[in-house]
Amino acid sequence: MKQQQFALAAIRGSYRHFSEKEKKIADYVLNDPKNIIHLTINQIADELGLAESTVFRFCQRIGFKGFQAFKISLAAEVVAPLKDIHEKIEEGDSINAVTEKVFRSNIKTLEDTLQIVDAEAMEQATQKLMNARKIDFYGNGGSAMVAMDGYHKFVRLGLHVSMNLDSHMQLMAASQLQSDDVAIVISHSGSTTEVLDVLRVLKEKGVTIISVTNFAKSPLSKEADIALYTVSEETDFRSEALSSRIAQLSLIDALYTNLMILRGDDGKKALQDMREAMSHRRL
Repeated sequence: MKQQQFALAAIRGSYRHFSEKEKKIADYVLNDPKNIIHLTINQIADELGLAESTVFRFCQRIGFKGFQAFKISLAAEVVAPLKDIHEKIEEGDSINAVTEKVFRSNIKTLEDTLQIVDAEAMEQATQKLMNARKIDFYGNGGSAMVAMDGYHKFVRLGLHVSMNLDSHMQLMAASQLQSDDVAIVISHSGSTTEVLDVLRVLKEKGVTIISVTNFAKSPLSKEADIALYTVSEETDFRSEALSSRIAQLSLIDALYTNLMILRGDDGKKALQDMREAMSHRRL
């Protein structure tokens, strides 16, 4: 882990694995990260009613040698250093400058997300998908486009895959799933009404839920059996949801590629059959 850059990303990505005391520290940091860099380990421990050793071990748990190393990383992340100025789009920027900043922002989103990818969660997700009777994709608004892209890829694997754009149809589809099915639910916030409605039905049916979301503390990530996270930053001209889209797509791509490898000859045959079926459409 690049400690000087990814303190908050490390906390968000590991949140689901924290103990109650660790979550207490994590919540305190995430709620006001700028304040943390001005406090001592003793002050934080007193404020939370925890032992200093608990705070120290928390810093080590997320990849730092100790509290001081964690604070240095956090300061570099929240104080907006000059080296990150290229990511801040200004009204007077030229078209070329805006284009470059958008590309650089996307690159940073991918790099930050890669740093917090949970290898164990990816392994579990891949195995669950491999053994699923059926795979359903769910997403609304911008996330619906990611869900559609996932369906477009996964259908090439020769697996039973489906996706609905209409929120009512999503509820109907979810109601027909079984305990040996898997639902991939994509939502940047993880807390929209449509997502929570589908989530309720999926939980009632005992369906394995894989979430792709940006917030470790969202209702979706808390209820999901396997949570995959993206990391993105919001600017005046670009929302977090917009910049995280490419990271969501990349996580889906990684799952697809891992599944294709595991499927071996079956996956290759399914892909070849699809290519042959579509070949007459090419001029």
